[in-house]
Amino acid sequence: MTPFFSVSHLSKRYEWEGRAVQALADVSFTLERGETLGLAGPSGCGKSTLARIIMRLSPADSGQVRFEDQDWLNLRGRELRAARRRMQMVFQDTHGAFNPRATVEDAIGDPLRIHHVVASGQRPYEITRLLERVGLSPDMGKRPVLHLSGGQRQRVAIARAIACRPSLLVMDEPVSALDISIRAQILELLVSLQSETGLSCLFVSHDLAVIRAVCHRVAIMESGRIVEYGQTGRIISSPQSDTAKRLIAAVPTLRLQDKNHV
Repeated sequence: MTPFFSVSHLSKRYEWEGRAVQALADVSFTLERGETLGLAGPSGCGKSTLARIIMRLSPADSGQVRFEDQDWLNLRGRELRAARRRMQMVFQDTHGAFNPRATVEDAIGDPLRIHHVVASGQRPYEITRLLERVGLSPDMGKRPVLHLSGGQRQRVAIARAIACRPSLLVMDEPVSALDISIRAQILELLVSLQSETGLSCLFVSHDLAVIRAVCHRVAIMESGRIVEYGQTGRIISSPQSDTAKRLIAAVPTLRLQDKNHV
């Protein structure tokens, strides 16, 4: 059976200050419908490069990405524009992710308009529905996005992403800049959305506590390669790679929880 989403032998090299940097080296994995796969690793391991290539924000040197049985990296023009509706991204930087002049209504309304998700007369009602779904008051619609708190902006970013009714969300460190209490609320929102809609997610994070909360499986990355790959609980309770062991050691609550499970 063909996977819903697959990455095969993806590689990427950069030239940096006169030397070659291998950002990705022969990366492969699959993702099923309704599943969340975590991409975890230390800074500079290649996980954000991988997310950018998947989103067609950077080109790959070699390899293949298949999404809903399409050759994703080779789509062009009208086919790519149509397919982009099905794959959306939530970024870490909630300042840079929005037009600085945009209101909340603008930010959520643009994808509804561009992708013809609903008729123009239905857009105000759909914006209200989306705001309520992510826990924001419809009264916020007229406010500039950049006047909101970080947690509120991230909720708007999620509302904008799901406005297109995608089947896949790529999330690049979506909660790392948020306070702990707000982080928990956003993670609960993501789990709830996935349960309701059957969304698949690629969740990029350096924090295995966050990965454990939302991901069914995890790929541990180091120096552009996947060094460990499997069920999240198994890897956290019995890591095999040095990289996974270091990531777990950096999160005391994981060590305490795992001891309690023994």
